[in-house]
Formats: sequence, C-alpha cells, structure tokens
Amino acid sequence: MTDLDDFRQDVAQWLESNCPESLRRPIVSEEMVWGGSQLKFLNEDQQHWFERMREKGWFAPSWPREYGGGGLNPKENRVLETEMARLGCRQPQYNLGVWMLGPVLLEAGTHEQKQEHLIPMMKGQRRWCQGFSEPNAGSDLASLKTFARRVSDEQGEAYIVNGSKIWTSDGDKADWMYALVRTDTSVKKQSGISFLLIDMKSPGVTVKPIELISGKSSFCQVFFDDVRVPVRQLVGKEGEGWTLGKKLLQHERAAMSKFTEGGAPSHDLLKTAIRYMVDEDGKIEDSALRNQLAGVLMDAQAFSLTHRRVTEKALARQDVSGPVSIMKLVQTEQEVAKYELLEQAMGLRGLGWSGEEFTADELDVCRTWLRTKTYVISGGSSEIQLNIIAKRVLGLPG
Repeated sequence: MTDLDDFRQDVAQWLESNCPESLRRPIVSEEMVWGGSQLKFLNEDQQHWFERMREKGWFAPSWPREYGGGGLNPKENRVLETEMARLGCRQPQYNLGVWMLGPVLLEAGTHEQKQEHLIPMMKGQRRWCQGFSEPNAGSDLASLKTFARRVSDEQGEAYIVNGSKIWTSDGDKADWMYALVRTDTSVKKQSGISFLLIDMKSPGVTVKPIELISGKSSFCQVFFDDVRVPVRQLVGKEGEGWTLGKKLLQHERAAMSKFTEGGAPSHDLLKTAIRYMVDEDGKIEDSALRNQLAGVLMDAQAFSLTHRRVTEKALARQDVSGPVSIMKLVQTEQEVAKYELLEQAMGLRGLGWSGEEFTADELDVCRTWLRTKTYVISGGSSEIQLNIIAKRVLGLPG
C-alpha cells in the first residue's frame, strides 16, 4: 500500500467520523454557512463540521500551514475532494475570499498582506465581495471609471477612492472587498488599473441591495465617496490590476465549475424528475420529456468526467486557462437547462412562490430556476467565455 493509499484511508475514516449525516445531502441556499463577522449556524451539526474542518486547515487544504491552510500536496488535495464527493459532504464554509482572492494573494501578495487577510479567512472570520463590474463597465471591464487618487498627508500614504461598483454579490454582508480601480488615465485603459483591498466599514462606503426576479437581493451596488484606503492594501504594483484581475477570474470560473462536486445549492434532477414525471407503471409517458431528461443527465456525466480530466491537467501543471472557461460556460448553461426541464416536469407545482399548498422543495425550485438566469452572466457572461474559448482553445484570431 502506497503512502497515498494510506492517506486516502485516513481521510475516509476521518470524514466518516466528523461529517454529520445531516450534512451529506444536497444543500439549499438557506443552509449555506458563509464565513465572516456575521457567521451564523442553523444547528449544532453545522457548527461541529465547521469547527472540525477549521482545525484541520481544510477550508483551503492546499494552502501553506503558515497561513492557516492544510498543507496538502496536489495529489492529497484531490484525494480529499474525491472522498468528500463520495460521501456527499457539504462545503464547511462558503467564502469568495478563499476561492478567488486567496490564490491571488498567495502568488502576488506581500507576507504582511497574507498574514492580515489569509489567516482570518481560514478562521471563518472575514467575508469578501468582489468589486469589478460598474454601471457602464460590465463585459467591457477595462473601461471602469472608479478612480483611486494616491495622496501622502499627515495620516500617511493612501488612495482616495471615488466611484461605484454594481452586481456586487452579498456586498451588504461582506467585511472586505477586493476591487479593480483606475489609478492612471494617461495610459492604455488596461495598463491604468490597480488591485485594491477595501474595508467595507470605511467611512464613505455605501451599499444598496438590488432586488432580483427571484425575490432575493444577493446583488448590491456599492458607492465610494472619498474612501481612504491605506497604500499597504495595494496588491502587486500600480497598473498590475488588469493582470491580477484576469488571474482571479480564472479562479472564479474554476470555483463555479467545481460546484458540481457538492459545492453549491442544487436539486437532484433524477429524483425530482421521477417524482413528477413517472406514471403508475413506472414509466415517463411523455417521450419529449424522457429524451430531454436523458440528454441532461448524459451531459452532466460528461461534464463530470471532463472536470476530472481538467483537474488532472492542472495537477500536472499544464495550462488550463482555456478549459476553465469551458467548464464555467458548460456548467452554468447546464444548470439553466436542468431547471428549465424541472419546471416543465413539475408544471404548476414548479411555479410556487409562497403558500402552504407548496412544499419547501417546490418553492426552492421556483426561486432557483429564476436565479439560474444570473449564472450565465456572473463570473463572465457565456458570450465572454465563448470569446475566450475561441482565442485560447481554438486559436482563432481576435
């Protein structure tokens, strides 16, 4: 037996002993545990799982122990992911900082920035939001206008930030924001962008939720009015924000595609479909729905296998920037197709908004169906992903 086999056996036993049975089933939005200063648990099982994984450093298993991670090598990390998926273990903490900002800080941040920001993430004490898109700079992100003016006064060196960010997920609940800001207007627009870390409690920060069609306000608009940000919160150098932002978006797309491995709220398509589509003889009478169901399930299996292949490429240190865009595109479009099929199968039962005549699952399906419309926009729209795939995978001219 190899060392990796021993490790797999130990991990499996540890997960069996420490992940409560109640946390080994598909999750709904209300049951997600978001790390941060407003950390809350619905029950003791959630708190137990959170605390045990935190003690192991497995909020980010592959991060260095110095910064609160688990110190696992890539193969060990994959073993942990595989065993968690096998048991259906939920993610113990949801945190954009861990998934997206953390890898960028590990690569480009100073030791002081890593100490200040990574360790609180690993303790579940700090929640992050993303400040990229602006009212007139969505897909054309490089045209952003939020400006950071560098000053030096009696309070020290700082940036004074003015402008606005929009479609900021959970900006009203976040403790900090990682943001792209313009620091130079005299150069090419991509070259004048810098990457700042902003405390959301700073004077001059105003957050306004945006109401969504699903009835939930996860998106916000954030306004900056002479917000002072210490220069030490600049990641990298001035003008490197565009490069760092592109790296972060790769991690974001990887995180979104990885949701298929138990990371995100989703409904079991097969179980739900059978409940509403199968007749007394145990057959799906509607041939069109039957074919659609088979197609969606086959696509999901193909995606799962492709995801494993891309993961193995990443472990071999091969460039996966193009395939990551494919994963993000396919996974989000598949979620849309899945919930469109569920709505067809459930009929009026899938349109429940409130009322005792609907089950909790039926109400959640309706709201999730509406929310999937945002999946193909956030993290780079499907159209943007197609452009990236055309250039980086197919080698087509710009």
